[in-house]
Amino acid sequence: MIQVRKAIGFGFIPEEDEHHFLVKIPRATSKDKNVRIYERFTWQEYDNKQVINLMKDKLKAEIPKEKWDVISKPLELEFKARLKENNIAVYRQAKWKVGDNPVDRLLGKELLLLVWSIEDCQTNVINTAIRNWLGLDIAERWWLYTMTNAATGGAYDRNGWRRAIKYALSENPIEETEDSQMDWFGV
Repeated sequence: MIQVRKAIGFGFIPEEDEHHFLVKIPRATSKDKNVRIYERFTWQEYDNKQVINLMKDKLKAEIPKEKWDVISKPLELEFKARLKENNIAVYRQAKWKVGDNPVDRLLGKELLLLVWSIEDCQTNVINTAIRNWLGLDIAERWWLYTMTNAATGGAYDRNGWRRAIKYALSENPIEETEDSQMDWFGV
């Protein structure tokens, strides 16, 4: 029998490894309309909210909610499929919600790669970035994240590898075939 592992958010299992990413999505009524993504090494919950320790937790990206709204559904679909493949129990309920969204460390790397590719681009090229990101193999996403993070991994380090990722994913559309059309594109 296959063992199903229980997780919270998008595949985060604190009992196995506390290293994760935390996506903080603001309320619609909030003055601050930016989605923030932190890399964290401890699970610090207080009153059902995560405590951000600015000395330990690393802000990796901050993007406007409007851009997040464009990428959130494709990310959700991709991550749910991956969780299901790995027998992780939250795949049916996993969805982005206002507030704290823990993400498994490996999925978080992939998420950040996509976020970094769109953080400074026009909204009209985000779908190209999504399509190109989906076209990458999982190991390619991890490698690109690792190279980019080593050189420019802070929230506001937007030169070098970060700029290259932006151009590589948002300005070089892959050929789309009838078989590769995604449901979320509405095609």
